[in-house]
Amino acid sequence: MHDPADRELGMSRKITRRDFLNGVAITVGASALPRELLAWQGEDVAQDSPNYYPPALTGLRGSHPGSFEAAHSVRDGSFWDEAGKPVDTGEKYDLVVVGGGISGLAAAHFYRKAAGDKARILILDNHDDFGGHAKRNEFRVGDRTLQCFGGTYSIESPLPYSAVAKGLIQELGIDVPSFSKYASENLYHSQGLYPSIFFDKATYGSDKLVINPAPHPGIESRDLQPGPDAWKKFLAEAPLSEQGKRDFQRLHQDKKDYLPGLSDKEKKAKLARISYAQFLTEMIKVNEEIVHLLQEMPHPLFAAGPEAVAAHDAWEAGYGGFQGMNLEPVADSEEAEQYFFHFPDGNASIARLLVRKLIPAAIPGTSAVDEVTARADYSRLDEAASSVRVRLQSTVVRVKHAGDAASAREVEITYARAGKAYTIRAAHCVLACWHVMIPYLCEELPEKQKEALSDAEKVPLLYTNVAIRNWTSFKKLGASWIYAPGCYYGHLNLDVPVSLGSYKFARTPDEPIVVHMVRTPCRPGLPVRRQYRAGRTELFTSSYQTLERNTREQLGRILGPGGFDPARDIAAITANRWPHGYAYEYSSLWDKFVLEGGEKPCEVARKPFGRIAIANSDAGAYAYTDCAIDQAYRAVGELVGSS
Repeated sequence: MHDPADRELGMSRKITRRDFLNGVAITVGASALPRELLAWQGEDVAQDSPNYYPPALTGLRGSHPGSFEAAHSVRDGSFWDEAGKPVDTGEKYDLVVVGGGISGLAAAHFYRKAAGDKARILILDNHDDFGGHAKRNEFRVGDRTLQCFGGTYSIESPLPYSAVAKGLIQELGIDVPSFSKYASENLYHSQGLYPSIFFDKATYGSDKLVINPAPHPGIESRDLQPGPDAWKKFLAEAPLSEQGKRDFQRLHQDKKDYLPGLSDKEKKAKLARISYAQFLTEMIKVNEEIVHLLQEMPHPLFAAGPEAVAAHDAWEAGYGGFQGMNLEPVADSEEAEQYFFHFPDGNASIARLLVRKLIPAAIPGTSAVDEVTARADYSRLDEAASSVRVRLQSTVVRVKHAGDAASAREVEITYARAGKAYTIRAAHCVLACWHVMIPYLCEELPEKQKEALSDAEKVPLLYTNVAIRNWTSFKKLGASWIYAPGCYYGHLNLDVPVSLGSYKFARTPDEPIVVHMVRTPCRPGLPVRRQYRAGRTELFTSSYQTLERNTREQLGRILGPGGFDPARDIAAITANRWPHGYAYEYSSLWDKFVLEGGEKPCEVARKPFGRIAIANSDAGAYAYTDCAIDQAYRAVGELVGSS
């Protein structure tokens, strides 16, 4: 029997095959499922099928069932006991790229430019779609097709794009300065919608949605901030103690220098050695109520709370408390801030434009604008006649030189697909996959390099996109972005209002829209790397049913007073689970060499080895698309220059 509460949430609705599969595959194991339900696990629906179109799949995405099992068995040492002897395909390429994310696709692009259009290139990826973390989610609601980003958000970076990365963006036809023509930044403001805070009953005594008067950095800050009456409204309605209200206002409005007498350099050195939580409690002296309130505020940028983020990094990100410190801004930060472009599907459009460059028949059209609504033809990705091929659902399990690395003329690559192992050969190989996996794939690497590769901790993330039939509840509540400390998802917001070409954004509240929800499952109190490992375990062991229930319940609690009914108003849910999410970025709190100097682990990890080079944003310890592009360019240069 169904729980009555589940029925009210809409959990008993008719579900698709994909929803069913993803809801149970983790808990019961794929081997227990009927064969007909394994279609998207690589057994029945082939990549060259006309019905193969991963962006439209709902349910559990990101690191979906079928994408990680082979890699885990390699890690655990059991793969070769069960795989049997690999099949030698006889295929030979000039370059094999391991990983079809932006770094891998960019590596293929740079290699072909250097080696010529006739260079034979194969890209292998373990997922059922290309793009890596740059993932497109599509929804069909009535007669409307909606898009949202399932991973990498936009063309942006704290520092200016390099000449190489900016050059590639321009080569793809993306006119970054034109973004203002496509964005309706005033849309939500014109409807009376503002950033808000949801105070939950378990923590604050009642469920209450209150306007957030404090400016908040990050992707949502592009919404216009509330007016001067916002503070008056917040102080009257927020379920905080009077001291807590005063401290919250003081944190964001007082212009006090908490390190008087120190130079700019001395202040920054001091802030680099303490956490933001220490800055809040020891220097500003806010009470613990405010620290708790801010616990999940840094999650979208840092995937950790104030206790794990350096105060210096919090200042750079624009968090409260530093407005009177008179700190000199980071060089070129203004230029970086201006270089921003968001496609409706995030940077999945960059991946699609790269695929169009490599395999024009796969993505019809001629511009970065018409790409947005072009339907990718996945059946064209892996054609024998094409000089560049992309092979999905193919997990690389071994990479080794055919002979001694110093003299070998080829690299042998073995991959697993649909339960079988296959071997191919290439003159060069770029490993554009996660660093932590490379030591298991390439056992011949030097031990020091393996150790450095293993240092690259990944940040776990859950990006859930919910297609709703209208956003009248947001309109009634006056909220566009909601910070929800203490809830399953710490952040949720209406999608970014961008219209490109024939793709039109919802202009009125009675139209369907996508709600983007973010959970970073870190564990406060632990060292940051251990927080990420604990969060990764949580994501891997949470079924889709658990994610769906939490999604529906939270939306119902927050939006219910505005008339929202999760059983009626939710059209579809796509949970992009990334246990191995974005690249780990070094911190002055946790990585001694940041302050003391010395060679960084990523510099050791990315060294070329024979005919093998290493890319990905891990190679720069910088979780941005420009880093992925720059590292691809470097890796290709190392191979082409040494041939």
